[in-house]
Amino acid sequence: MSPLPQLTRVHTRRLREIYRSAGWPCQDLVEVELLAAGLLERHTNNSGHTWLRVSDAGLQQLALTLAQNRAVRSDHEALVDIVAREMARAGRIAWRGLSLRTQIPAPTDPGSGEGEPASRWVMAQPDVFSIRQTSVEAYAEPLVHEIKVRRADLLSDLRQPGKRAAYLSLGGACWYVLGLDRQGRNIGTADDVPPECGVLLLQQNRSEQRPEHRLEVARPAPQRRVERLPFSLWMALAKATPAAAADDEAQGRL
Repeated sequence: MSPLPQLTRVHTRRLREIYRSAGWPCQDLVEVELLAAGLLERHTNNSGHTWLRVSDAGLQQLALTLAQNRAVRSDHEALVDIVAREMARAGRIAWRGLSLRTQIPAPTDPGSGEGEPASRWVMAQPDVFSIRQTSVEAYAEPLVHEIKVRRADLLSDLRQPGKRAAYLSLGGACWYVLGLDRQGRNIGTADDVPPECGVLLLQQNRSEQRPEHRLEVARPAPQRRVERLPFSLWMALAKATPAAAADDEAQGRL
């Protein structure tokens, strides 16, 4: 049996579903491709009903996909940590992985009549959200950083204008931070990202004295002055734990 030229997320999801279930067939094209690739096996029980089982090759594919997903999550978390630390070094308070409720403009339907809502509530989950350490609310300058380490995820994200609108509604500026692929190249450029957002590129220092990574501005983010933050946002920040700054960790070791 010939292997699949490229296993997609749909194929991997189906393999996981069959592995966790009784294996009843769907009899669709995804199943046909998995059977032809030898990743699934067909069996018949005593009553004549056909059921499916993930083959040894299918289990190996699931294990490979799991390892790849863990590597991507590890790269993503490492870059999130870099950005959060940079915000702390810049004198800001940063949070990771917040779930924030915000309003964005509702999509307009040319065929609808009057009375349609002008906005709608959505949940936004920025990778890094930060504000300045200040006692004056008008000077908080909230920033959103969205981190991408795979080009496919970047392109998928950019096809969701509502998600980007939610980020922009939360902060005075929104940045996309683009990581490196396995060849050490950035997964995208500033031309890939809409102009309403800034772009930071992860770069690796070539100096032996400073082998760590650094962030390079590919395009500044347009700044929007935010006079007041919604009370719901302040409540979410109050209940969350900010990312630890470098000096906080050093103090903890004393």
